[in-house]
Amino acid sequence: MDRKWMHYIGLALVAAIWGANFGVSRQAMETFDPILFTFLRFGLAVPFFFLLLKVTEGSIGIPVKVALQLAVIGLLGVTGLEIAVMYSIKYTTLANASLLNVAPWPICAALFGPLFMKERISSRLVTGGIAAIIGVCFIILGGSEGLDLSSNHMIGNGLALGVSIFGALYNLACMPIMKRYSALRVSTWMILFGAIGMLPFTFGSWGKVDWSALTATHYTAIGYNVLICTVISFVVWNASMFKVGAARANFFRYVVPASAVTAGYLFFGESFSGWQLAGAVCMAAGLVWISLERKDTAASPNLTS
Repeated sequence: MDRKWMHYIGLALVAAIWGANFGVSRQAMETFDPILFTFLRFGLAVPFFFLLLKVTEGSIGIPVKVALQLAVIGLLGVTGLEIAVMYSIKYTTLANASLLNVAPWPICAALFGPLFMKERISSRLVTGGIAAIIGVCFIILGGSEGLDLSSNHMIGNGLALGVSIFGALYNLACMPIMKRYSALRVSTWMILFGAIGMLPFTFGSWGKVDWSALTATHYTAIGYNVLICTVISFVVWNASMFKVGAARANFFRYVVPASAVTAGYLFFGESFSGWQLAGAVCMAAGLVWISLERKDTAASPNLTS
């Protein structure tokens, strides 16, 4: 199989995993405070990252200057973004949060890309991206909630939009570092600093959990978040993003809401409307169109395999 397609398939699978995790996390957060559960996800992943890094690359260290760069990226991109996502959901509707967290992200990545890497915005990327954006809007707005732009939700809406803007910058900031170090090494240290930054926000939550009453379902949810959604997914996403370019990779985030809606339909009996089905088809068509771009017209020679 063409290695380019392997990277695109990796991006789609990771996005699908993250989307399905909405349902897993929803159940887990009936027991855990949202920030505590998020900390468990990233904090427990840290030893696995370092073990994997040691086994595969033989060392775990990075220069102090790079560590400081990844500390800033981790604090903003993991600690800050994950907490902002939680509070955006709290202060606005789920449809608003989903749309504003997801839809502007690839656009921001494409606009900010030239500041970090030599990525060219091709006509295929623009047309495929527009189709994907229309599709994801249908998926999110085709649900029962719809979009609500009333003033009651402006704080949450602002946080959600901020997640898209700063999330794109966070992705792009990793790209120059991954020209010198592997995606695994970058992910390992970024997650470490992000987890450390998140720890103080959990201090009031540990005592609220009845740890003795946790069941196999809770441990399965934690394990899924740690191993699948974090360790495997972050490494695959960062490695694939580096190969195909941040602008193209981030359009695959549109698989997240489609996967979340599908998981809700399959496991929670939620409805699936005709608009959402049409949106999924439109989004998939846009992503396939982007993926079919020939190598010689891709973003930059050093970003393709």
